[in-house]
Amino acid sequence: MKITGIIAEYNPLHNGHRYQLQQARAASHADLVIVCMSGNYVQRGEPAILDKWTRAQLALSNGADMVVELPFASAVQPAERFADGAVKLLAALGCQTLAFGSEYPTFDYQQVGQQILALKVKSQTFIDYQKTYATQLNEFYQAELNLNLDQPNHLLGVSYAVANAQLEVPMQLLAIKREQAQHGDQTIGAGQFAASASAIRQAATKGDDWAQLAPVMPHSTLTALQTQSHLDWDQLWPLLKYRIESTPLAQLRQIYQMSEGLEYRFKKVIHSVNQYVELLQALKTKRYTYARLRRVCLYVLLNIQQADIEQSLAQRPIHLLGFNQVGQAHLHTLKKTLDQPLISKVSAKLGAEEGPLGLEVRVDRLQEQFGWQSQNFARQPIFDQGKDDEHC
Repeated sequence: MKITGIIAEYNPLHNGHRYQLQQARAASHADLVIVCMSGNYVQRGEPAILDKWTRAQLALSNGADMVVELPFASAVQPAERFADGAVKLLAALGCQTLAFGSEYPTFDYQQVGQQILALKVKSQTFIDYQKTYATQLNEFYQAELNLNLDQPNHLLGVSYAVANAQLEVPMQLLAIKREQAQHGDQTIGAGQFAASASAIRQAATKGDDWAQLAPVMPHSTLTALQTQSHLDWDQLWPLLKYRIESTPLAQLRQIYQMSEGLEYRFKKVIHSVNQYVELLQALKTKRYTYARLRRVCLYVLLNIQQADIEQSLAQRPIHLLGFNQVGQAHLHTLKKTLDQPLISKVSAKLGAEEGPLGLEVRVDRLQEQFGWQSQNFARQPIFDQGKDDEHC
């Protein structure tokens, strides 16, 4: 069986994602497409616009055969750590090909992954506090390999390549050209088939022009956005402000990625800001990207510490969110060969504080407080028997 993996957030799933799923299957001649999808929080440090179960169903309705959850410990991380967790997970599930979107589909990611691995780059190499880590890393790659990571998906693709090169049996990398919309575009052009997820989230949050969204996404995504509640930082801001104000400095220092005295900056600015955006602007320095600061804010809100991340990564849980008949057949094989826990039902033991899904249960409680259905307990993997979704 030819198995292709895709790493995704589907925040939310739109026509560009559907196109990628179709192209990945066709180009790799895949019998099975497995999606490793971020759970209820995404890499940029915010809650997903739709819950993980809804997004898993959308993936299955639009070309995926199996969807598994990328744990929080890997999902809410910078590119290299995000990639490392997702690539290892897909490799464990038997994927021979890894497909991803790129602004440079002809770029030789396979070779560059090996070249970067040979450089043995250490994070301690980058200690210029007047530049972000990402900027210093890009400058290093430019100097050593004449490699310019000037586009977000290109950076992710290279991160996938490096993680893949470290596997005992690397997967074949398949870059698929992004069509029409680029990452981070803030507008939806008239007559466009595809739009960026950022533009879609912005329009969906306003909720005043669904006709604009209809042409750029499957009908099922549009319906989900219209009928389900959305959770964002505007709603979470009072809780975050309270957490920063009420947490003693010594405890704030223990938050994951709260390094280089950043906790003092949080305490210094929190009383002078009244919105989440204002907090980010007050915290921003040349050393930190906004993405890094958003992630740290999320870690503060959820009280994530180094031990929480280490424990989750060590247990390597694979939480099954959904599958179809093709995926079901592969699951029977996996049960005989997989050397890490494949979880289809979250029991009290699995979801306990020290259990393999303890961190997921804990962080997902927040969404449940805002009206989302139970995100772990009493949930079964989705079994999809339907045909591909149709566009509006």
